Amino acid sequence: MKYFLIAGEASGDIHAAQLIGAIRQCDRNAEFAFFGGDLMEQAAGQQPLVHYREMAFMGFIEVLKHLGQIASFLKRAKQQIDQWQPDAVILVDYPSFNLKVAKYAHSKGVPAFYFISPKVWAWKEYRVKQIKQYITELYSILPFETDFYGRHDYHVEYVGNPTVKEMEEASKGFATERQFKQANHLDADRPIIAILPGSRHKEIRDNLPEMVAASREFPQFQPVIGGAPNIKEDEYREVLSRNGMASDDIKVLFGRSFELVAHARAAIVTSGTATLETAVLGTPQVVCYRMNGSKRVYNWYKRLLKVKYVSLPNLIADEPILTELLLHFCNRRSIALSLGPLLDETPQRSEMLAGYSRMMDRLGTNDCAATAASMLVARLRSIKQ
Repeated sequence: MKYFLIAGEASGDIHAAQLIGAIRQCDRNAEFAFFGGDLMEQAAGQQPLVHYREMAFMGFIEVLKHLGQIASFLKRAKQQIDQWQPDAVILVDYPSFNLKVAKYAHSKGVPAFYFISPKVWAWKEYRVKQIKQYITELYSILPFETDFYGRHDYHVEYVGNPTVKEMEEASKGFATERQFKQANHLDADRPIIAILPGSRHKEIRDNLPEMVAASREFPQFQPVIGGAPNIKEDEYREVLSRNGMASDDIKVLFGRSFELVAHARAAIVTSGTATLETAVLGTPQVVCYRMNGSKRVYNWYKRLLKVKYVSLPNLIADEPILTELLLHFCNRRSIALSLGPLLDETPQRSEMLAGYSRMMDRLGTNDCAATAASMLVARLRSIKQ
């Protein structure tokens, strides 16, 4: 059977690549086409029709400026459905774009599956109506989503969380901390503070300067930036330079962010999938999300959001494991105040690690991609009979 997948950002590329591999195990004759990234390319053995780095727009203004480009990608997706005639469309998060594709696929009689739900439980709850109308099956990777969708009379399956297996597999290839530092020309005597400013240009512009400034409050530690695959190293240095900060003394590592986090004493992380990856790896963290730092915007988002927490570990555990510094609360002083206790053997550090353990119990150990692939292929075969 033929599968057309769409992942619009780096985290989706990781998860969709795992799903492609799992589908191959269930359907030996599977063919793939996709919008995605390098990991999906490796799994599928072919290049993306559109690379996600061309699609990773964030925020109303940035989306508005690129409406023409987004429209051309949507046209390309519709043409792929018409011309290639896939047996299934598989959508990975990225709701503003993917729900439009789902609607079109539905109009053409092509079943659409969602792997990794849009965060409709946080905001834009009205999208549940579209999901119910256009999505054949939704495979949830967050355990609390089953209850959320159940309240909307829509049954979804929790298939496990891909991050658990991904971190387990990644950790098998990690060097020792000493070897890691030596291989990446880091100071052997100073512990690491990992800085993960996100994978989108705007996230990096807004968060990186505050993160780096906070880390430099602890000169006995060395800050190291985990570089996103779609961002060039020059951009990190230009952002710091524009904010009057020297960058020659800070390392940017690409392709080793998981290992970086695993060997860090603590991490400063932009809210998103990276917070869950950091938690699964067992590294204490401070969660940041600056964007527009004004109090007015904060109050607006506070009214808009339907959830108590923003970071995935807190949402999964349903308790405030992590400190969340959002918008105007996210500044170098508040980050440093939250980070300091995590760098020593303190009650705050111990409590966070215990919270991670409770979160892991809720996630379980199910092989997410294998479970989703098995259900998806079985449903497709039943449709085609």
